[in-house]
Amino acid sequence: MSATPSSLSTAQPVSLDARAIFATFAGLCGSLVAIGLARFAYTPLIPSLIQAHWFTSSQAVTLGAANFAGYLIGALIGRPIASALSNRSALRLLMAVVTAAFFACAYPLSISWFFAWRLLSGISGGAIMVLVATSILPHIPAPRRGFVSGMIFLGLGLGIAASGTLIPKLLHFGLQTTWFGLGVVALVLTAASWFGWPSTNPPAPLVPAGSHHAARPHGLTLRVLYAQYAANALGLVPVMVLLVDYVARGLGRGPAIGADYWVLYGLAAIAGPVICGNVADRIGFGNAYRIALFLQAAAVAMLALSGSTLALATATVILGIFTPGIVPLVLGRIHELVPHDHIEQRASWSRATTAFALFQALGGYGYSFLFSHMHNDYALIFICGAGALAVAFIADLFLSLVSA
Repeated sequence: MSATPSSLSTAQPVSLDARAIFATFAGLCGSLVAIGLARFAYTPLIPSLIQAHWFTSSQAVTLGAANFAGYLIGALIGRPIASALSNRSALRLLMAVVTAAFFACAYPLSISWFFAWRLLSGISGGAIMVLVATSILPHIPAPRRGFVSGMIFLGLGLGIAASGTLIPKLLHFGLQTTWFGLGVVALVLTAASWFGWPSTNPPAPLVPAGSHHAARPHGLTLRVLYAQYAANALGLVPVMVLLVDYVARGLGRGPAIGADYWVLYGLAAIAGPVICGNVADRIGFGNAYRIALFLQAAAVAMLALSGSTLALATATVILGIFTPGIVPLVLGRIHELVPHDHIEQRASWSRATTAFALFQALGGYGYSFLFSHMHNDYALIFICGAGALAVAFIADLFLSLVSA
C-alpha cells in the first residue's frame, strides 16, 4: 500500500492500542445492530408475521422494502447528520433509533406504525454504513486498516448467520418476544459501544502540495468503482433472495435442506470481512476487489449451470464470504484512491453506498418482476446476476490496461 506505517512500525505488523480496539469493537456493534440484525433478521420473520395475522403477505413484503428505501435515504443523509452533530453523537443517536425500532415493532399497532419504524431503521442503517468506518479508520494506523475494516463489517456476517440460527430459536417463544429479544440485543450492544466511538472527529486533512491535481486522474476510476459496486448489488441480490427457495423448490430438496444452505451462507459471511480485509492488506484493495468480482461472477454462474451438491456448496461459500466482504474491499479501494483526505473519502464512500443501495432496491424489484413473468426461471435470474458481475470485472480489467 502507498501509505507509510506510523513511527510505531517494526518488522511485525503495527499493533493497535486499547482505544483503537475499543473503536473497532464499537464499529462491529454498529454494523451488527443497524445492518446485520435490522435488515437480515427481518427475512426469517416474514412467514411468522403472516401466520400470526399481523400483516398480509403483500404487506410483509412492502415492510421489507421499507428498510431498503430507508437505507437509500440514510446513505444520502449520513454525512449531513454527522456535520450537524459530530461523528460520535450521530452514531450514538442512530444506534438508539435502531434499538427503539426493534421494541416498537413488537407492537403491530397499524401498518403505518410498522412501516415508519422499519423506514427509520433503514435510514439509520444507511447512515451508520456511511459513517461507521469513516469515523474510525482515520484514527487507525494505515497498515492495519484492512484488518480493522474487516472487523467492523464482521457485524454484517454475524447478522446473516443469526438470521438463520438465532431467529428460529427466538420464534419458539412467540413473535412479540422475538422482537423484544432483538431489541434487548441491540440495547446491550448500543450500551457496550457507547464510549467506544472516537471522541473527536478525524483531524482536518493535511494534503501534500500538488496532491489535489494529482488525485484528479482517479476521478474516472472512482466513477467506475461506483458503477462496479452497483453491479455488485445486482449480482448479489438473486442469491440473497432466491438461494433458499432455489434449493427447496427449484431443485426439489425441501425447505430443511434449503435452510442448511442458508446457515452455510451465514457461516461463510462471518469469515468474509476478516478474510477480505487481511488479503487486501497484503495484495492491495484494488487487486483484491478484482479477484472478488471474478469469483462472485463464477459462483453465481455456477448456481445457474449446475444443481450438484458440490457446485451449490462451493457457490454458497464464495458468495457468503463476499456478501459482507466486498464492503471493506470497496471502502479500502476508496482510501487507496483518495489517501490523504478523510472528508473526500467519506463523500466517495457515501456515493458508493448510495449506488449499491439504489441498485439493490432496483434489482430486488426487477428480479421479482422477471421471476414471476418468466415462470420462476431461477437460472435466468442467476445468469443476469452473473452477467452484471462479469461486466464489472471486465470494466476493471479494461481500466487497469488503460491506466497502465
